[in-house]
Parts: sequence; C-alpha cells; structure tokens
Amino acid sequence: MTPLETLETQDSAEAGSTALPPQHRYAKYLAIFRVSLAERMTYRGDFFLATIFRFLPMVTTILLWQAIYEGAGKMQSEMAGFRYRDMIAYLLLTHISRMFSSMPNLAGGIARDVREGTLKRYLLQPMDMIGYLLAYRVAHKAAYIVTSFIPYALLFFVCRGFFDGLPDPATLGAYAISLILAFLVGFFFEASVGMVGFWFLEVTSLLYIVMTVNFFISGQMLPLDLLPEPWAGLLKFLPFQYMAYFPAAVFLGKIQGTALWFYLLGELLWAVFFMVLARVLFRLGLRRYSAFGG
Repeated sequence: MTPLETLETQDSAEAGSTALPPQHRYAKYLAIFRVSLAERMTYRGDFFLATIFRFLPMVTTILLWQAIYEGAGKMQSEMAGFRYRDMIAYLLLTHISRMFSSMPNLAGGIARDVREGTLKRYLLQPMDMIGYLLAYRVAHKAAYIVTSFIPYALLFFVCRGFFDGLPDPATLGAYAISLILAFLVGFFFEASVGMVGFWFLEVTSLLYIVMTVNFFISGQMLPLDLLPEPWAGLLKFLPFQYMAYFPAAVFLGKIQGTALWFYLLGELLWAVFFMVLARVLFRLGLRRYSAFGG
C-alpha cells in the first residue's frame, strides 16, 4: 500500500471536507513523511547495493581525467582553475549534489497521473498534490542519505588524497544551505516539467531530452569553468548549475565572499520561481483536465 493509499484509508471520513484546520493539514504531511520513510526504509538493502554499484564508473572517470591531464602535460598545473586533484574532488562532490537535487521519476510520474486519470485521487482527498509529493521526496531523500552514508563515507575516505581537508565552518554552512536549496530547485523544476503532461499526451521523449541536457549544463559531467566564454558565464546564470556544479564549487572554495552570497541568493530565487511556476501550471492544467481512467 502506498503512502497516499494509507492516508486515504485513515482519512476516509474526511474525503469530502476541504475546510480543515491548518494544524491538521500540517499533521497530514508529517504523516505522509513518516509513512513514506517507513516504505523507503523497507528497501534499504536495495539502496545500499545500488549506491555501491553507482560508484564503479568513478574508477573510469578518475582514469579518464588522469589521461587528459597527463596528455596535456598539466598534472601539476591547472586547467581553468582546477588541478587534477581538484577535478576528481569536484566529480566526487557532484555525486553529493545530485543526491539532493535529482528526482527520479517525479516528472514522469506526474505526467502519467494526468494521462491515466489517477490524478483525481489528489482532487477527491483533502490533499495538495505538490505538498504530498514534496513530503514523499523528503522522506525518500532522508532514507537514501541514511542508507548510503556508509558507502559514501568509505568512498571519500579512500579518495581523501584528492581533498585539501574540510573547508572552514562558514563555507561548510554555505555548502549545507546550497544542498538544501539544490533539493528545492530540483524538486520544483521536475514538478514544473511534469505539468507539461496536462497539454501533451506523451512526454517521454521530451523528458529524456530535458534530463539529458540537464546532465551536461548542470555541471555533472565536467565543471562549467572548462567551457569557453560566453557559455560558461551564461550557464552560471541559469538554474541548472545549482543541481550539481554550485554546491561542489562552494565546498572546494571556488566561490567565496560576495560572489558566494550572490549565488546563494540566486539559488533561493530560482527555487521560489520554480515553486510558483509549478503551482501556476498545476492550476492552469486543472482547467483542462478530465479525470478519465484511474
């Protein structure tokens, strides 16, 4: 039974009510978080193994960049401000960034609910769809972080030679904030993309294109600094850098001082922008929605 089905069973007497007190509505989303967390922790072994196998391509990545730096004769120098050690540290840190910002199947799930008519379950219950999905994803991320902590700790311990140590407390605080905002940017961006399902029957190809482009321009493949101008500067003003590049760059001290707070403010504004966009698209989509099927 899914978290939503569990809550539907518990709250069946309230199905037709929309005038719930605020404290009850907040308690409902807390219950969603608890149920979703219990559901996710059931598969902690799967999370653990999947995390370990996800690290295997890092070996190839390390060897690839070693060959690039050796071929360029720059093992002891820099490429766009990144030494070889910095590059490997950056690529390791993007795994942490994507741990927070990636939202597997969120956009596709929303589009599928619209297409198959199962979206009506959110409309019949005193339940906000975006609020439910947000609570569900927070539980998913909490379960994933807990179950993958040991593999990640081992990975970073083995690769500790690529780092110059921990940054200062202020930088660590900014890094933590950047990860939390990366989660919000990633969630509401994917939710906004999923709302396209109100206007198009089949969005699989569109979602594939969006996610493939996002993989590159977010900086997950390589630091945006390696791109020539004006592309590097342009991509740093787009929201996608906050899903991979920005948190890693903050940890490595590549962004400091006034620029750091400027980019953090920009990340917050992008999170608010996508939050509003998702809400607007959802309301506009409901005007044309017909709950067939489901």
